Parts: sequence; C-alpha cells; structure tokens
Amino acid sequence: MQIFKTVRTPRSQKIFFKSNMYGMKVCVVTVPAQKLPECDLALFGFGWLGEVDYESELAGKTDKFEEAARLSRSCACGVVCGCKTSSRGVLRKSAAVADRGKLLGITDMNHVFGGEDYKSGAYLGLYSVGGYKVGLCIENDLFFPEGVRALSACGCNVIAAVCEELRDGMPPLLIRAYAYLYGVPVVLCAGGVAYFAEPAGGIASSNQPVTLFETNPQNSYRLVSSRVRGISDEGRADY
Repeated sequence: MQIFKTVRTPRSQKIFFKSNMYGMKVCVVTVPAQKLPECDLALFGFGWLGEVDYESELAGKTDKFEEAARLSRSCACGVVCGCKTSSRGVLRKSAAVADRGKLLGITDMNHVFGGEDYKSGAYLGLYSVGGYKVGLCIENDLFFPEGVRALSACGCNVIAAVCEELRDGMPPLLIRAYAYLYGVPVVLCAGGVAYFAEPAGGIASSNQPVTLFETNPQNSYRLVSSRVRGISDEGRADY
C-alpha cells in the first residue's frame, strides 16, 4: 500500500503524506531558483550559494547571505541553504538559515572525516522558522545519530538535511530510520535528488528541480520504562 500520492507538473513535483490535515509545506530546490511555490520552508542544496567568504561578506564585496534573506522575504517563507564557508583559509560545510527577510544564522557541519579539507563546527543548529522548530543536519552529521536524537528531544518539528552529492544509498536509509525512531520528519536535499521521511516509516523521493512535500508534524511522545543499577541504594527486586 502506498503511503503518499504524487502530482506532477512540468517543472515541479508535489508529494502529500496521508494525514487528516497538512500543517507544514516544505519545498526542496535542487537547482538554483528565484521563484518558489507557497511553502513554510524552502531547502536549497549546495549549488545555489556556492562558496561564501566571510571577509568578502563583511566588506560588502559579496552579499550571498543577504540574497538568501531577500529570497525568504520575497517568498514569505523560511530558507535553508547549503553552502561552503571560508574564513581566513578555513573551509567548512555549512547551512545558512533565513526567515522573512532576516538572516537567522549559519550552522557548520560538526563531523569531518580524515582526509577531508574541512574544519568541523561545534554546535547543533535549531531555529524557529515561521512558527516551526527546524533542526539542521549537514552531510557527515547524518552518520552520527546523537545529533538527530538531541534535536528531536528539543521538540523539532522537522529536520532539514543537506548533502553536496549522493555518493551511495546510506543517507536516504538513515533519514528513514531517524524519522521512525525519533518521531520527527526529515527532509533531505542530496545533489539533484530530494527525499522526505516521515515518522510512520514512509519515504518519498523526487529528481525534479522543485519538489513540495506536505506533512503534519506532531510532537507526540511515548512512555518507555527501563531498569538501571547504581543510582539509588534502595534496590527493588519486584520490577
């Protein structure tokens, strides 16, 4: 049984997960675009902003972050853009977040594998965008579940993940597992492909330039009991 239906248009694709209502619209843009469908959050891959030099931005020589902010204002939505940031020769993979004309911040990839020419970040990205809590997961961070689990525990409504390219089938597998295990939808832009995984276990993908996913994020929790040793001197043998 399929858990979603697809409506195709010449240059875009809409995917709706079955729900009583669709509370949040997330648009994934795999190629540069200046016009977006009506949505709450737009996720761009690494191809739009490209490499951003902080010194050039501060000096006014470039305005790439401002461009992201302007797009969020003109489209009246939140914008997450994958990019490479450079500061005095230090290169990082990052994501810039803007909402309704304001740049909210830049989050860096926290995990760098040996042999890669990047430096790691130091914190998780969690932003309030259009009334929703949006968490960020950047490329290598997908392979470390503790970050996704922490974002879910902080009440994330959706996690936006970006990869520069899709080298194998692991990222879609991981986001499907994370959405199911941690109860939060995960949207991924990986190269020229868009993915969306929802907490019931479903996953959808699209190779269209623009894809609109609609879902109803819910912060529902389940009570789980466990037994531990060593915290209290008064042990119980009846549990």
